[in-house]
Amino acid sequence: MTTAASVGTLAAGGRFLEVPRCTLVVLSGGQRGQECTIEGDLFRIGKAPESDLVLVDETVSRVHCEIARERKGYLLRDLGSTNGTLLDGAEIREVWLKPGAVITVGKIELKVRPFAERIEILPSELDHFGEAFGGSVVMRQIFGLLERLGPTDATVLVGGETGTGKDVLARSIHQGSPRKARPFVVVDCGAVVATLLESELFGHEKGAFTGAASARQGAFELAHGGTLFLDEIGELPLDVQPKLLRALEQRAFRRVGGSKEIRVDIRVIAASRRNLRMEVERGKFREDLFFRLAVVPVELPPLRERREDIPLLAEKLLVQLGERDPASPRVLSAEAVDVLRAHDWPGNVRELRNVLERAAYLARATGDREIRLAGMPLSLGAAPASPGAAFDPKKSYRETRAAWEAEFETAYVRWLLGRHEQNISAAARAADMDRKYLHRLARKHGLHPSQSEADED
Repeated sequence: MTTAASVGTLAAGGRFLEVPRCTLVVLSGGQRGQECTIEGDLFRIGKAPESDLVLVDETVSRVHCEIARERKGYLLRDLGSTNGTLLDGAEIREVWLKPGAVITVGKIELKVRPFAERIEILPSELDHFGEAFGGSVVMRQIFGLLERLGPTDATVLVGGETGTGKDVLARSIHQGSPRKARPFVVVDCGAVVATLLESELFGHEKGAFTGAASARQGAFELAHGGTLFLDEIGELPLDVQPKLLRALEQRAFRRVGGSKEIRVDIRVIAASRRNLRMEVERGKFREDLFFRLAVVPVELPPLRERREDIPLLAEKLLVQLGERDPASPRVLSAEAVDVLRAHDWPGNVRELRNVLERAAYLARATGDREIRLAGMPLSLGAAPASPGAAFDPKKSYRETRAAWEAEFETAYVRWLLGRHEQNISAAARAADMDRKYLHRLARKHGLHPSQSEADED
């Protein structure tokens, strides 16, 4: 029995997701005839009420055994039960399940019945999934898939270029699941020093290493009951990958420097800008870890491949900007929209957000309530910045862009300091900017309050 999901194409052009599933049928005892489908990556059987399959029988331990979904199939493990776990009459500690096998838990017999669920992926009727927006067919198809599988505990692997919104989609999946009231914990695998990554994931005990002055919980513990988002998983060092794989398989781990095994109930979402299949072929990423993460693979398209979504995204981003700054313009001129749609957006949605934010600041500085073509950064296209204006053919792209960025910085810093009566600290706080950086910008463009005072002297 293999468990990796596969995406195929229907004859009519639609898509489907084929998900291997497994059902347990109770053959004996007071619950005879009951069926239970294995959901998620880990399925626990026992007498405890929190078990996935609760067997009310005195021969069954509270936490008797578990079934882990692996790349190769379903792996049955006994969890130190009092009366043991048997497979086809033989006592086991850990064994791969086969179709039709009979598991004996205490005195209760369960039959393994595998099947493949074929889920047709119809495009969503909505132009959004949580905080992710897009009216294009490719985005609505992603939304349609997540509307079906988002509410489950299936592990999701989100791929896509930098800035496509992988983090936004991950948070939206969490918000659309039964775990939404529980923690959403993010670990950026590319931003944590490699030597500290294991501690970041699993925590550490006091004295585990130099600087560990006290015990600390890791992301796995903090996410208990909720969702763990492993961003930029492709940056994970090879030596940490087996430890992460083991924790994902068993939903259990030990803190760095600790001996106690800690079990957690989490849903995992991972994201990477790298092509992990290619990384596997290059020997940079473990194949077994890849298949553990890619139960539901989602690939976000770059913005240049869904230009029809740009007006909707711009509208939503301007609304978000307006919520932070009520005086910010929320309307784009028709010319500005055309320029946005013509750009290739190498930085994707993140770049679009930054461009709109700069354009909104420029519009405010000139008193406009509408973002016009003249306020758009020059690098968006070959259109002149204003009627009659032209680019200097003697200047390179880099020189032209630098000149426009300098013009923006001057206008923005002048406007920002003017709003705060030349108070650098207040202006920096309002703009969420480092105070020292604002000092440097103001001096660079001759706008620093001290420079004005010197001129007067």
